[in-house]
Amino acid sequence: MTRATQPEERRRSAAGAADFDDGVRRYNDTRFNAIAVKVFPGEHYVTRDPREMLVTVLGSCVAACIRDPLAGIGGMNHFMLPESADGQWGTASASLRYGNFAMEQLINDILKGGGRRERLEIKVFGGGNVLESHTHIGSSNADFVETYLAAEKLPIAAADLRGRYPRRVHYFPLIGRAMSLELRRQQDAVAVGAEEKYKSRLKAEPDLSGSAELF
Repeated sequence: MTRATQPEERRRSAAGAADFDDGVRRYNDTRFNAIAVKVFPGEHYVTRDPREMLVTVLGSCVAACIRDPLAGIGGMNHFMLPESADGQWGTASASLRYGNFAMEQLINDILKGGGRRERLEIKVFGGGNVLESHTHIGSSNADFVETYLAAEKLPIAAADLRGRYPRRVHYFPLIGRAMSLELRRQQDAVAVGAEEKYKSRLKAEPDLSGSAELF
């Protein structure tokens, strides 16, 4: 387990590690017969453990689920572009610092673990306009991830982006299965509270997170 260098990034595992066990982020999910690993805002996680299922709840944030099926390695990130001083989202500097960093860290860790860019399978989720704001934060995050991947010539295999509701995403990196569940009950909206806190942290820093669908 290593610490990332950016202030908005929390703990992540090294590729292939299976020691992300602090009693909160990692638990046994009997419904899926898997070891669930929670990925919170500002984090990414990479694994080659076939027992692991990555789980996150997305509101306005976006998660990219990426794997190399031949190398047997994959992972997920969870990120949001920060709001600039003028109240706009997705400015060039913000995208470079937060969005590009989140995508590059995930992709680079997969490549370090033996993955190849031309084999990457990419699925993207989130970007709902669920936070109270005069701007469409979620749409800006969704626009960013689509633009970034197009610029990098990395095709999107599946996507569930934008909309009004938060989502819970379950991802099995080794087989590529992803499940996106819309959270429409009022109590489920509490699950995106972590994103509100994350948004506040990003604002404070200088400008240098229904029906199930399978993907």
